Amino acid sequence: MVASGLLTGCTSDAGGTDGGRGAHAQAPVAVGGAECTTVKAPGDSRGRQLRGMWIATVSDLDWPGSPADSVERKKADYRRLLDGARQVGLNAVFVQVRPAADAFYDSPYEPWSQWIAGKQGRDPGFDVLDFFVKEAHARNLEFHAWFNPYRVSLRADRGKLHPDNPARRNPSWVREYDGKLWYDPGLPQVQELATKVVLDVVNKYDIDAVHFDDYFYPYPSGGDFPDKATHAKYGRGKSKAAWRRANVDALVRGLHKKVHEAKPHVRFGISPFGVWRNRTSDPGGSATKALQSYDDVYADTRKWVKEGWVDYITPQLYWNIGNSAADYRTLVEWWARQVRGTGVELTIGQASYRVGEAGFGASELSKHLTLNARHPEVRGDVYFSATDLVGNRGGATARLRKDHYKAAAIPPPAGGGKAPAPAGAVKATATGKGVQVGWRPSPSQRATSYAVYRVEGKGRACAPVDPRRLLTTVRGTGIVDPTARPGRTYTYYVTALDRLHHESAPARGATVTVGDG
Repeated sequence: MVASGLLTGCTSDAGGTDGGRGAHAQAPVAVGGAECTTVKAPGDSRGRQLRGMWIATVSDLDWPGSPADSVERKKADYRRLLDGARQVGLNAVFVQVRPAADAFYDSPYEPWSQWIAGKQGRDPGFDVLDFFVKEAHARNLEFHAWFNPYRVSLRADRGKLHPDNPARRNPSWVREYDGKLWYDPGLPQVQELATKVVLDVVNKYDIDAVHFDDYFYPYPSGGDFPDKATHAKYGRGKSKAAWRRANVDALVRGLHKKVHEAKPHVRFGISPFGVWRNRTSDPGGSATKALQSYDDVYADTRKWVKEGWVDYITPQLYWNIGNSAADYRTLVEWWARQVRGTGVELTIGQASYRVGEAGFGASELSKHLTLNARHPEVRGDVYFSATDLVGNRGGATARLRKDHYKAAAIPPPAGGGKAPAPAGAVKATATGKGVQVGWRPSPSQRATSYAVYRVEGKGRACAPVDPRRLLTTVRGTGIVDPTARPGRTYTYYVTALDRLHHESAPARGATVTVGDG
C-alpha cells in the first residue's frame, strides 16, 4: 500500500477514460452494480489514527519563510507544507493562528501578527486563516487552530506593540517576566479576552478544533511571576499556587463548554508539557525526575482529563526511550492510564526537531510508534515541527513512512456524530495516469469526505473494508491512483464519512484490470 499523499484527488465523476495514450489507456472500465445492503458500517475503530504536525508561525519558525515574501510566495510555501503532510501520510495540521496577542486573521480584538506582514497591525492583503483552512480541507486535512492564551510578546518593550493592541491599551493586564510580556492569567479581563478571541474564530471560520499548547503561566526562570497584587485581590484565601491553577482551570473548563455551545462539532484539545507531576511529589505522578506542569506552569493536566474538560490531550513526550529523567516508555504508560475510561482521546506529541541529538537517532520516532501500539489508548501522534517532519530531518520521516505509514489513516471517530448514508455507483477506469476511481456522492448532508480502499485481485462485490487497505481519503467524488501496476487486477471500495469521522458501510466495489500497454 501507499501513503495517501501519493494519490490525486478530483471532483469529477471519474468514470470516463483518459484522453491520452498512456500505457494503460485501452483498459476497460469497471462499474459497481446495485448497492450493498448486507455489509455493516465499520464498527471497530482501533485501526484509526490521528497523524498531525504543528505549523509554528511564531518567529516564522515554519511559516511564512519571511514576512517580506510576496503573497503568492507565502501561499505557495504553505501549500508545500500541506502537500508534504499528505506525502508523509498525515491527516491533520495544527496551525498557530494567535502566537502572541496577535492574529493571523482580521480580528476585532487584536492586531494582525507581525510575523505575517513584518509589522504588527499591517494588513497582509488576504484572509490568512480562511486560506489556511480551505487549503487544508482541500487536502482532507483536519485544521486545528492553535492559540497561545497568555503570551503577549517575546520582547519586553511595550512600545513595540501596536497602539490598538489590548495589551498596550490596558497596561495593567500585562506582566514582564524573563524578558517577555505576558497577560496576567489571574485577571478576569484577561480570561474574558482569551475567550472572546477563541470564540470569534470558532464562529467565523470552518475549523475542526481549538488547540492550546503548553504555555500557561510562563516556565520558571529566575524568580516568581509578578502577580502578587492580583493574588491579593482575587485569591480568596487560596495559596498562590492553588489560585494560579484555579485560574487556568477556569479558562480551560469555560472554553470547552463555550466552544461546544457555539459549534458542537468543533473539538477542544491541549498539548501540555509531558510530565504532570513526578512520583516523588505525588504518588499518582509518573516515575520521572523532570519539570512538573502542575507545580511549575500551574497546569493541572490530569484534572482536565478526569473532568472531561478537553476532547483530546496531546502531551509533549519529547524524550527518548530510556531517558534517565523522563523515559518515553514510562510516560506513554502513565498517560494511557490517565485517559482510560474517560472518553478523552490521547495522542502523543513527538519531537521531530530532536532527531540527530544524542540518544535521538533516525529510528527513535519509529520506535516510539512501535511502543505506542502496545497501548490501545494511544490514538495517534503529532510532530513538532512541520519543517523538520516534511524535510525528513535525519531520515526519520522516511523511516516512519516505511515502518508505520504505508497505508493512509482516518482519525478516530469523535463523539456526537453519525455515519452518513453510503456513497454509490463506484467506477474504476484504467487510464494512462493509473486508475481513476469515481463514485456518486452520499445523499446525506452529513457526508464530508470519502475513504477509498484498494485490495489486490477481484474482491467480493460487497465486503467489509480493512483499514490496512485504506488508500486515501478525499473531499470530492473521485481520485486517481497512480500506483496501480500494469497487468494487475484491483478492487476499489468507497465509504462516506461525516466531519467527526463516523464511517458508512462501503458501496459496492468496482474491479478493474490494468492493461499491459
